[in-house]
Amino acid sequence: MSDLPDFEERARALLPPHVSAYFAAIAGAGVGFDEGTADWSAVRFRPRVLRDVGSVSLSTTILGTPVRTPVLVAPMAQQVGAHPDGEGAMGRAVAVPFTAIAQTGAPWWFQVYVTRDRSLTERLVERAVANGARALLLTVDMIIPLPAQVNPLGWPDSPAKVRLANLTAEEQAAAGLAGTEIDRSINFDTIGWLRELRGLPVLVKGVLRADDARRCVDAGAAGVVVSTHGGRRLGPTASAARALPEIVAAIGDHAEIYADSGIRSGEHVAAALAMGARGVFVGRPVLWALAAAGEEGAEQVIKSLTKELAHVMIQLGTASVDELTPDLIAS
Repeated sequence: MSDLPDFEERARALLPPHVSAYFAAIAGAGVGFDEGTADWSAVRFRPRVLRDVGSVSLSTTILGTPVRTPVLVAPMAQQVGAHPDGEGAMGRAVAVPFTAIAQTGAPWWFQVYVTRDRSLTERLVERAVANGARALLLTVDMIIPLPAQVNPLGWPDSPAKVRLANLTAEEQAAAGLAGTEIDRSINFDTIGWLRELRGLPVLVKGVLRADDARRCVDAGAAGVVVSTHGGRRLGPTASAARALPEIVAAIGDHAEIYADSGIRSGEHVAAALAMGARGVFVGRPVLWALAAAGEEGAEQVIKSLTKELAHVMIQLGTASVDELTPDLIAS
């Protein structure tokens, strides 16, 4: 059982109903959302014994950047709805403008939704790089908006308006509403196009198939994120826990692999790492925490998951995250 603080109830009491509805929105009847966590909990371990775990290290590298924990904050839209400082507060725990994120000193990647007017995406990438983004995260699992029934109260300001906050009003007006929409014609060639813009590594978020993972890597992706967008993509979708092993088998050491969606405990984190993930992303728990208790709340969630992971590693007989290997998972 996780000791992860539950900030959701507190956050809902503080947030306007339309913001809570947006954060909590899931696709369909919620089957994919429910299974997203249940499938991580269904993993069974085969612990090692008589291993020296007097000292446990959780440090690793993310695309070559040293980090103290493999528990990372997921890319999430509308963080300013949770806290006035948005990504700035989240960055300090681990402000939508790129300059605010840069000032936190936290390593960060830029989540890219390719717009129909590609010049807008180019400007966003250039500005993200200028403010220290270390990679581009091409998000491919939400290329159409959530259906109205999952966000019945709506959002008073257009999500596109907040999503494009790093563009000027003049730039957006010149592109027109159609130009700011997500481009549904993106394909595997888009990976190479993004790489060529500023030379940053590109990761693809939303991969659930081994063949897609291979094609992403063949197209130049530095990594993939196995994700269901927190159960927001499609109701009856295979969970990240189910998809991760086959993707690891498909691309192995050829690219870095990350997992998100449904991870709620140190046991879940250990399971993902043992299956072959380099790190995990946590979304809603830190978002609710940011809304309920600011950056201190978000920091508490990351610290709690990291502490739980260390405890699980000791029980598994693993002194470092590199020792979390597939043989620890019971078939």
